[in-house]
Amino acid sequence: MSIEVTEISKYFGQQKALDQISFTVGQGSITGFLGPNGAGKSTMMKILTCFIPQSQGTAKVCGYDVFENSYEVKQQVGYLPEHNPLYLDMYVKEYLAFAAGIHKLKNIDARVKEMVEITGLTLEQRKKIGALSKGYRQRVGLAQALIHNPKVLILDEPTTGLDPNQLVEIRTLIKELGKEKTVLFSTHILQEVKAVCDNIIIINKGKIVANSDAKTLQAGNNLHVILSIELDKSIAIKELQGIQHVLEVKKIDEFKWQITFNKADDIRQAVMKLALENNITILSMKIEEQSLEDIFQKLTN
Repeated sequence: MSIEVTEISKYFGQQKALDQISFTVGQGSITGFLGPNGAGKSTMMKILTCFIPQSQGTAKVCGYDVFENSYEVKQQVGYLPEHNPLYLDMYVKEYLAFAAGIHKLKNIDARVKEMVEITGLTLEQRKKIGALSKGYRQRVGLAQALIHNPKVLILDEPTTGLDPNQLVEIRTLIKELGKEKTVLFSTHILQEVKAVCDNIIIINKGKIVANSDAKTLQAGNNLHVILSIELDKSIAIKELQGIQHVLEVKKIDEFKWQITFNKADDIRQAVMKLALENNITILSMKIEEQSLEDIFQKLTN
């Protein structure tokens, strides 16, 4: 495993930011780290990148303990913090060469050129960082995180504040990086998770409340499903409520209804029978399972 977290807790005074959380991230995978503001995402990432120590528990990156072997961990990790710490008065190539020098790389010019090409900075490489758009500044941050060719990439809110086109570009870049590296990134944008991630970890109030791939997460939480129907005539709500296994009936308008029932108890035949008995034609009938957004709200509220 590239990342192994075992019963990590972190206290800030009397406040418990992380509460005995454990998870693993496999080599060559992309994992989305989700949670509401204040859930503990950034704190966990700072522990993994050796910026702050944990209060309890252990964490390893590529087999190195983050507390006992912090120097080795930093060699294996590329980190893009939530607030991208760039030197705005430096030129793009100058800044990347500076970062490469800190890592004591050889052939710095060649490595900078490679990073400029990989992150799509070719046209911007001779500009000052302060003159770049938010999207290009994020690319510079990614290039800095990648400059020493780390095995693990940790990205904290890498797409915050980007426009739709920039979002697509950064997502595509992260997906490409995930083919060769282990990527752990936090986000509030659930479409990114669906588009990019192999696995999802959801944290709430310092505790992990979900850890699986998106498909399994949705299947495991879709115990209740909604049947949306449209009829050619009106019907009394009590008629629909009287169907066996119906949990809730919601009227959308005179002819449209949403009926909630347990996934194991399919009521569609009963609905069709009721319509036939009342000489009503069903114009449409559709099962709607909970979206990832619905599940996120359910687990974090």
